[in-house]
Amino acid sequence: MTWEAILKRINLNKLSRREKIIVAAGGAALILFALVQLLILPVFEYRTQLRRSVQAKSAMLAQMQQFQAEAEGLKSHSQESEERFRRRSKNFTLFSFLDQLAGQARVKERVSYMRPAKIDRKNSPLKLSRVEMKLEGVTLEQLTAYIHGVESSPNMVSVTKLSITRRDQKEGLLDAILQVDTLEA
Repeated sequence: MTWEAILKRINLNKLSRREKIIVAAGGAALILFALVQLLILPVFEYRTQLRRSVQAKSAMLAQMQQFQAEAEGLKSHSQESEERFRRRSKNFTLFSFLDQLAGQARVKERVSYMRPAKIDRKNSPLKLSRVEMKLEGVTLEQLTAYIHGVESSPNMVSVTKLSITRRDQKEGLLDAILQVDTLEA
């Protein structure tokens, strides 16, 4: 059916003025509704979608910048560690370092045992050198001084495990088992 046929069927001439206004208002409302649905709402939805996309990409950019800063920090730390590793004496051994440090911290006579071990690392030319040692009857101050000497050493040595038990409550003496690790070529 064509528009002309539809209009002839309606026969606007037979309608009263009030009915013509109602039909015209309904048509205008229908046209306005169609404009809103087909033109205006899609534009607003597109703008909202663009805003969300920009926000998501901004968040991704911020996260990428954070990752980049972390990567740069790790790279810097890695370079510092490599430099410290290169500066370490070529004949450095963890066992002798810990023995010498025990003498300096005045706990050498308290060392019950020292068990060295070398552990190969996958995909690395470096080996993990580990010493487990037991200190018996030391004071908290002596133990603290010894651990501080290990951790603050420029030789890249660290205490990876520590177990402390009370030996004598009256005298405040402790027994400690330490696991100390470093990397060696």
